[in-house]
Parts: sequence; C-alpha cells; structure tokens
Amino acid sequence: MLAAILIPVILVVVAIVILIIAAIAVYNGIITLRNRIDNAWSQIDVQLRKRYDLIPNLVETVKGYAAHERETLEKVIQARGMGIDAKTVQEQSKAENMITSTLKTLFAVSEQYPNLKADQHFTQLMQELNGIESNIAFARQFYNDSVLQYNTKIQTFPGNIFAGRFNFTPRQYFEIEEPAARGPVKVQF
Repeated sequence: MLAAILIPVILVVVAIVILIIAAIAVYNGIITLRNRIDNAWSQIDVQLRKRYDLIPNLVETVKGYAAHERETLEKVIQARGMGIDAKTVQEQSKAENMITSTLKTLFAVSEQYPNLKADQHFTQLMQELNGIESNIAFARQFYNDSVLQYNTKIQTFPGNIFAGRFNFTPRQYFEIEEPAARGPVKVQF
C-alpha cells in the first residue's frame, strides 16, 4: 500500500525535476546564443575600426594624386564619420553601405590615375583594406548566423515561453538594405 502511494509521488517528483532541468537548459541556451551575438558584434566592430583607421590614410594618398576629386574624398570621410557614430545595427548597416559605396567610387577614381595605382603606399593600403573587407564579410556572416540561431530559439517552442517571460527580443540582421548598394557602382566624371 505504501509502495502504491510512493510510486506516483516519485514519478511526479522525477517529472518536475526533468522539467526544471529542461527549463534551465532552454534558458541557458538562449543566454548562450545572446552572448554569441554580442561577441559577433564586437568582432565586427573590431574589423570596422581597423577599416575606419585605414580610410584617412587612403584618402590622403589619393588626395596627393587626385586633389580635384574633392567631392568623392569628402563623401568617403563623411561615410566614415557615420560609421564611427553609429549606435545600432541599423545605423551601422546604413553607414557600412555608404562606406562600401563611396570606397567603390574612390577605387574607380584611382583607376583614372596610373601613378596612383603604381604608388607602393597606395597598393599596400589597398591590400590591407582588401584583407579587412574579407574579415568584415566573415564577421558579418558569423553575426547573421548567430542572429538566426537566437531568433529561431526564442521564436520556437519552448524557447518562446522564456523569451516572453524574460524579455528576450529578436535581433536584427546586419544586411544591405538599400537596393542601390546591391548593384554595381555608377561612376560619372
């Protein structure tokens, strides 16, 4: 008789313990994904800072050969300033789109100056920038993959239960929003 009472009680206790362990695992999984996103964003920020530090040197080098391309150079510096001042993923994404576009224009301008293309300092800066651009692309991919995992976790059961209770909100992807930035750059002189 005592066994008949203990078995259901033990089963209920075991079920409760299993539910608690599952809840802890889901919650910790969401926290892990959120931290991975924050880390990925920090890695993007590191690479962007490297690029921001490189841009003034690049502009100065181009300025020495193509001083009359002032408007292009000013746009590059303005875009860099937007990137430095960006506070959110959307602002950063918009600034990066502008920087990419203005750098493409700057590279197109450099094609018009054979002496600039032959300059060793300019060539070195371009190689550094290409390496940084590759690192930025990888960091963006990792960030967006992390956002995908996190958003999926908080939008599917049972993660959505915890997301609602603990204010886990979806994160935004770092993407190109302007259709013009996706297409080829048009340069007119």
